[in-house]
Amino acid sequence: MNKIKLLLKYIAPYKWQAFYSVLFNILSAVFALFSYTLAIPFLKIMFNRVDVIPHPGEFQMTIDYVSSAVKYLLSLFIDRHGQSGALLIISIVFVVASLLKNGFIFLANNSMAYLRSYTVRDLRKKMYDKVLKLPLSYFTDARKGDIMTRISNDVQEIEVSVMSSLTMLFRDPMYIIIFVIYLFISSWQLTIYALLLLPVSGWLIGRVSRTLRSSSLVQQQQLGKLLSVVEETLTGLRIVKGFNAEKKMQGQFRNINEKYTKIFRRVIRKYYLASPLSEFLSTIVVMALMYLGGLLALKGDTNMTPDSLIAYLIIFSQIIPPAKNITTAWFSVQKGMASIDRVDQVLEAEEKIIQKENAVSVSEFRDKIEFKGVWYGYNDEPVLKDINLTIKKGQTVAIVGKSGAGKSTLADLLPRFIDTDKGSILIDGVDIRDMKISDLRSLMGIVSQHPILFNASFTENIAFGSDIPVIKDVENAALIANAHDFITETEQGYENNVGESGNKLSGGQKQRISIARAILTNPPILILDEATSALDTESERLVQDAILKLMENRTSVVIAHRLSTIQHADLIVVIDNGMIVERGTHAELMNKKDGFYARLRSYQAI
Repeated sequence: MNKIKLLLKYIAPYKWQAFYSVLFNILSAVFALFSYTLAIPFLKIMFNRVDVIPHPGEFQMTIDYVSSAVKYLLSLFIDRHGQSGALLIISIVFVVASLLKNGFIFLANNSMAYLRSYTVRDLRKKMYDKVLKLPLSYFTDARKGDIMTRISNDVQEIEVSVMSSLTMLFRDPMYIIIFVIYLFISSWQLTIYALLLLPVSGWLIGRVSRTLRSSSLVQQQQLGKLLSVVEETLTGLRIVKGFNAEKKMQGQFRNINEKYTKIFRRVIRKYYLASPLSEFLSTIVVMALMYLGGLLALKGDTNMTPDSLIAYLIIFSQIIPPAKNITTAWFSVQKGMASIDRVDQVLEAEEKIIQKENAVSVSEFRDKIEFKGVWYGYNDEPVLKDINLTIKKGQTVAIVGKSGAGKSTLADLLPRFIDTDKGSILIDGVDIRDMKISDLRSLMGIVSQHPILFNASFTENIAFGSDIPVIKDVENAALIANAHDFITETEQGYENNVGESGNKLSGGQKQRISIARAILTNPPILILDEATSALDTESERLVQDAILKLMENRTSVVIAHRLSTIQHADLIVVIDNGMIVERGTHAELMNKKDGFYARLRSYQAI
């Protein structure tokens, strides 16, 4: 029931389309019933069993009056137009009723098409927006392949298995309810027999469907693992080939692919069982009704004449397809519920980085950045411990230390990629958690150790943070970043595509493009996270030169492994095991012969 509520939450914005679909389905069911009941007068004319009624009497809202009125009109048609004319009129009425029935079916399906397409559109949008809102810490535990599976395959599974089934679930119950009411009126005894037999078949079908949902969940999880292996292979293809690990990766993929295939076969087998099982059980019910109805007709039951029995069986047979559709739809919904669970896990994931309702707008950086008693940890394991640090406007502050000491974590706290567990970070005396997130991040330019480029042109990558880029400004940023020359040497210049993740460029070229991106946004605060650690000497020289230009007249937080690049920093902060163990200028720290910084410097000199 909870999952049904979850599904209704997704379609709630389009409730009127659902209402129109139900209304049109009711009208189509009414005209379908009307067209099928025309079999009775048709058979009466054929077998010359029409009762002549002089007048039906005064109008009354009763079944007897309606029956008398139909018989009166039928005898009137025969009297005026003969049997052939009456048959022609009934045939025309049947065609008109069929036209109206199918017209309302189209209108109902059209409403459902609107609901299906826009609900799935909204679901994809919500998923993508949620991914953008989730903190970076969420993706340290989640597989990228699994997230991609949820956005693509799981949402598609909801559309195929669940949303497509809504058409049947909105339409077919209307048919069944209206037809069953007629069947009760025709013969309540026979209909009770039918209603006693149907739950038995429903119970058998339900036994099979219960296992389908759990199997589908395992299937989608296995597909997520499969895509993760593919994504890791494509990302690390150079390493796979370099270490002759092709067979290892093939074995890993083969095992997961084999598991997925077996689970998929099991799910499909159960899904395909729905239709033949429901049809076989329906056949048993129809034959039982035919036998019991025949007994009533042979006994001379006034309500169950041979022509009435034929009409009864025709209408009951029309219940079987919608009942069968409901069974198939229920199997599909059960199959798709696993995907709803997986999508909802992402949509309901905690957004730890939340903007306050009355957040402060910030447009400039005037004075200083302060870290006051900052603590942060992963899985209850502290990474930063009681950090107290002041960075004044215009200063270049370098953060150094061993790998895993907490340098990058400290930098991630500043733009609120993650939030402190204890303590606070202030900019110009205002806690960053009280600021608008977009305003806070607009104060900062970030150049990371591994430059992130998008599969677009140089212009689009450099102007990534600008809504309407000015080409002159883009070129000027590239000139300052020492990127203009190699950009203009490409075939299409600034409109040349850099490839996926910038794979058409060298490491130094990618880094200079990311620096140009930071220059174009002209931020007052810079965060440089080991920006030259992975470069060769020549590339490092060009990138370092670009960084020095970028840092002019800005407040900079520099994380560096190569201590030679930060000798001229205004303040060097040494972190070890999550704590600040030393601080000072290069000269001051080098004077401490047994100090942590001096030891790091001597190791690098060696």
